[in-house]
Amino acid sequence: MGETAIGVNNISKMYKLYSKPSDRLKEALGLSKQKKYVEHYALNGVSFRVEKGETVGLIGTNGSGKSTMLKVITGILNPTGGNVEIEGRISALLELGAGFNMEYTGLENVYLNGTMTGFKREEIDARLEDILKFADIGDFVHQPVKTYSSGMFVRLAFAVAINIDPEILIVDEALSVGDVFFQAKCYKKFEEFKEQGRTILFVSHDLGSISKYCDRVILLNKGTKVMEGPPKPVIDAYKRLLVHQLGEHPANVEDKAARAETAEWKENLNNNPNCLEYGNGEAHIVDYAVLDSAGIVTNSVSKGEKFTVKFKVAFQNDIVNPIFAFTIKDLKGTEITGTNTMFEHVYVDHTVAGSSKTVSFTQKMDLQGGEYLLSLGCTGYKGDEFQVYHRLYDACNITVISDKNSVGYYDMNSEIEVL
Repeated sequence: MGETAIGVNNISKMYKLYSKPSDRLKEALGLSKQKKYVEHYALNGVSFRVEKGETVGLIGTNGSGKSTMLKVITGILNPTGGNVEIEGRISALLELGAGFNMEYTGLENVYLNGTMTGFKREEIDARLEDILKFADIGDFVHQPVKTYSSGMFVRLAFAVAINIDPEILIVDEALSVGDVFFQAKCYKKFEEFKEQGRTILFVSHDLGSISKYCDRVILLNKGTKVMEGPPKPVIDAYKRLLVHQLGEHPANVEDKAARAETAEWKENLNNNPNCLEYGNGEAHIVDYAVLDSAGIVTNSVSKGEKFTVKFKVAFQNDIVNPIFAFTIKDLKGTEITGTNTMFEHVYVDHTVAGSSKTVSFTQKMDLQGGEYLLSLGCTGYKGDEFQVYHRLYDACNITVISDKNSVGYYDMNSEIEVL
């Protein structure tokens, strides 16, 4: 065991939820003898420790208590119960720009924020060049912040927060601010902090970053700690949590797969509400799924592992040799890869009206870490005429989790020898 940088001891945070504002007022004035509120625990008895030099991630679904925990640790919120022990100077990248005066210039806000953090003017002077270089907003630093674009605002706020030389860095989804070049600069700074042995605690929905940077990961759910440990098993548990399979016996999970005819796989996915669909109506894609290497329906797939795209098609008419296809695109709409049963020399015979077919494409995930969109289709030919029976464009997203990316869209998995 090393030295503790952050000690979280049985932390609880309870909020009183009132059905109407008058109930809150009555209680505040002591006019009500009955309890007019419902207790909601954003955190309930959570404990963990972060050792000096560790990088620890907090993950969980929305409402699990991640951001509340960071605010308790940084002193923004007071806990209902328990306590936090901190050893070292903290810099928190939570609500970027909190404390900025919109009437002040960027330069004046640098000094204002530095003073609020506990620095003397001379110490801010020593860091000013690094802050302005990192923000890279030029002469706008002499203009009132209210004239800034949103991008310029977050650049300056991030530059101030990241350059105060903290011993402990607390981050809540702040690495995704600004344009792609500024994001790259933020990640480079983040890696420098890690190489320097600083303590880092951060929340992110980017499971690739969690996998790449974290020594340990803590999974929260509905205000309680579910588990903690190395990134991979905790991320796997999180994926099971997303589809309500966490804690189930493996046999139960297999049983769910066996009942696929009555299950709706897509209900367990993050689906696109604006999915584009069209076709002549002779067939219909009634269900679909993305499955990871463990057979769990999920939007998240680990790079280097096998995954499956599966969908079920119901036929309204007799169709000869239907073709099943899927395509993966990037967020800009560029088709990255895809295939179909015709390309793969898998031919489906005559299908009759009222029947259905389920097709599964299983392959290794070699795409770089990031976000992609999945499209599905059932097509074919009547004589020489191409037919589109049903297509779903951008039906759902696929998040590729990666701790090692190379150049371009996919990894060539090079084997390197240096003599």
